[in-house]
Amino acid sequence: MSGSKEDISKNIIDLEKSFNERWSVGDNRGYLDAFAEEVSYFDPILKNILVGRDKVIAWIDSIYSNPNIVRSEYLNPQVHVSDSGDLGVLAYNLNTFVLDENGKEEQLRAWNATHGYKLIDGQWRIVHSNWAFAQTVTENLAS
Repeated sequence: MSGSKEDISKNIIDLEKSFNERWSVGDNRGYLDAFAEEVSYFDPILKNILVGRDKVIAWIDSIYSNPNIVRSEYLNPQVHVSDSGDLGVLAYNLNTFVLDENGKEEQLRAWNATHGYKLIDGQWRIVHSNWAFAQTVTENLAS
């Protein structure tokens, strides 16, 4: 294992924040370049899972536009690192904010994000990505 589990966790969180900060200002390549060839991807506006880097990149490129996010809140990050230190699963809540027509900050979205990172050829790559809206129903449901 290269580094302690705490060091690996911090590295994964820092990578995620850097990808998200690039995304927020109009550069989606941070995430896209980090996807592994075999990445699987869930998007809240798609019915089915996407599998494979080319498919995921094509999908994101087809819907992406600069969100002009001025601030993000990264809440409750949890990273589970494998004993071998080559796999980490990151889960966190993300709140994003933009400026309204009066220049005042307003929340754009609240997300639940889960990403699986795997150490491949010495680099952390995203092997699974799951984005979900933080609240999609207003009543408690389980099925």
